[in-house]
Amino acid sequence: MSKDATEGVEVVDLDHVRNIGIMAHIDAGKTTTTERVLYYAGVVHRMGEVHDGNTVMDWMVQERERGITITSAAISCMWKDYRINIIDTPGHVDFTIEVERSLRVLDGAIAIFDSVGGVEPQSETVWRQADKYHVPRMAFVNKMDRVGADFYGALAMMEKRLSMKPVVVQLPIGKEETFEGVVDLVHMRAFRYDEEALGANVVEGDIPPGMLQEAQDRRTELLEQVVDFNDDLMGQMLAEEPVSAPAVEKAIRAGVLALKIYPVLCGSAFKNKGIQQLLDCVAAYLPSPLDRGTVVGRDPAGNEERERKPDEKEPFSALVFKIASDAHVGRLAYVRVYSGVGGFKDHFYNPRTKAKERVTRIFRMHANKRHAEQKMHAGEIYGLVGLKETSTGDTLCDPDFPIVYERMEFPQPVISRAIEPKSTGDEEKLAVALARLCDEDPTCRVAIDPETGQRLISGMGELHVEILVDRLIREFNVGVHVGNQQVSYRESVSSAATEDFEYSQLIGGKSHYARVRLTVEPIEPSSGIVFVSEIREVAFPPQFIKAVEQGVMEASGGGVLSGYPLAGIRAVLRSAVFRTDDSTEMGFKIASTMAFKQACTKAGPVLLEPVMTIEVVVPADYVGPVMSDLTGRRGKILGISVRREAQHIDAEAPLAEMFGYATQLRSLTQGRAMHTMQLSRYEPTTPGIQEALLRRIGRLF
Repeated sequence: MSKDATEGVEVVDLDHVRNIGIMAHIDAGKTTTTERVLYYAGVVHRMGEVHDGNTVMDWMVQERERGITITSAAISCMWKDYRINIIDTPGHVDFTIEVERSLRVLDGAIAIFDSVGGVEPQSETVWRQADKYHVPRMAFVNKMDRVGADFYGALAMMEKRLSMKPVVVQLPIGKEETFEGVVDLVHMRAFRYDEEALGANVVEGDIPPGMLQEAQDRRTELLEQVVDFNDDLMGQMLAEEPVSAPAVEKAIRAGVLALKIYPVLCGSAFKNKGIQQLLDCVAAYLPSPLDRGTVVGRDPAGNEERERKPDEKEPFSALVFKIASDAHVGRLAYVRVYSGVGGFKDHFYNPRTKAKERVTRIFRMHANKRHAEQKMHAGEIYGLVGLKETSTGDTLCDPDFPIVYERMEFPQPVISRAIEPKSTGDEEKLAVALARLCDEDPTCRVAIDPETGQRLISGMGELHVEILVDRLIREFNVGVHVGNQQVSYRESVSSAATEDFEYSQLIGGKSHYARVRLTVEPIEPSSGIVFVSEIREVAFPPQFIKAVEQGVMEASGGGVLSGYPLAGIRAVLRSAVFRTDDSTEMGFKIASTMAFKQACTKAGPVLLEPVMTIEVVVPADYVGPVMSDLTGRRGKILGISVRREAQHIDAEAPLAEMFGYATQLRSLTQGRAMHTMQLSRYEPTTPGIQEALLRRIGRLF
């Protein structure tokens, strides 16, 4: 590690860089943990608290008012001789896209679990997201000082709910009000924390005599779990020699990098206990950019694979994973640099737009503050100013060595609200503000309802849309009127139907002829629209089949029953007829559009409504009223489980019935219950509700 004379910043070898995310269910302690990390690393000199609204990472007004994280924030710190780039992600399901796009570019992650609640619904969601991107991670059981803290109960839930292999590397010394520190099973030492110094002074000592036998048993179990990952450790154990801590650390690290094991630590971030050992484990066990290795992309002109190594001598390549608006510098693009070195005077190529972009400023981000830098280095995360046409998911690369990394997939929004400017003076401001919100947040969509002409803003849930509207008013100073919430329905078919359609038309002096025979049939709504061609004749022009597919996809934008987008339909092209002299792509596109619509009309069109998975945590005294309210909302109770002093109700209910549920739940339980809700699937609604909905939108007379 050294100082770069031109940049004035510490240059850290890549094997000493850690790009990590902190992820968990809402209120598990992510932001509090991050705040302690920054304090002990010397980035801040006073710890902020979520309930006081003065944390570094939750810098938005809306975050500080609500005491939750809404947008992921990036920050860098030095721990010993390691640079740790941290992204603190939201825990609320409405903002799960922030977790998704952060995990896309991170090398490792810390999953935080509440020692009382254990594995909560959003904990499962973020764990599955990390599985999707093959992110090595470790677990931190937080809030060991709380009443009802149960370290071993949390372990059992991890193994059962997450289908993972927890490897205990720390044991808690005491619990609840007697929690005072941790036992490190790798080094067989106890660590306690000086409360008068806010935990900054770590007191290392012997393991308490009453815990020694348990610690020895747990260490034997730890060694058995990791011995296969290191030959030195295996040799020491076979020879019955004393096992060295470095050999154990190497074995744990190898298992973590292979995604085979997940170290479990414990502590209390709020009481300043366990954070320094957590940082030591981040350095010891989580991967560096070198450990993550070669990144695979493809050639923009074709589908050939191309590789980039995390090396500054390689051609430059980076992935834009987030766009944000900054009050001082304007549009800010967050990038993860995978290879090479880039400066603010260089030109970068965007394969999606086929245009060159120039960066005017480079920042290392510290939440909403910025530290200017001259260059971007492989393996690091930066904020860039000056990119005009680049959006979330785009690749930036060396113009002479183009490469495209896989783009991220974003879920479709499920809730819409009508939004209009208060005055004509606000109209232009609203259009600009909405465009910026959509640029920043890929799950925010704005569209004009073709039936009513209303402008609709759509998001992932009630809270998401509420925050978007709040930002329009406060951040962009736009006066708006907001209408009632609307559900994003879908339309599908209930049976199979076939349509044979012939199109022959003279347009602009040119004849367009096509004939297609198309079958539609229902499939799972989550599959969207699937097109299959059964035409195998070599002589049939492939561009006509492509035109048929385009016609089907365009027609699926609005259903014949309600005008809502279609989903859960397989369209099969059975046969087609073309004439050499006057068949055209336009003709086939129009013919397939008409055939598809007419087939859908015959196939029993049905409305699909979003169904939500709900978990309610409620005191036993209020279970009856809560269950009664859920069933009154067309909900289905899937099960009830008892966890410590609370009842956990698992249920499903249509989204249309769940508006205002948070307020109603507070009223029913005197504010003592909490719930989480996320989209499960789309399924056909009942005939009575379908008829009422069609009548409401003017499609039934």
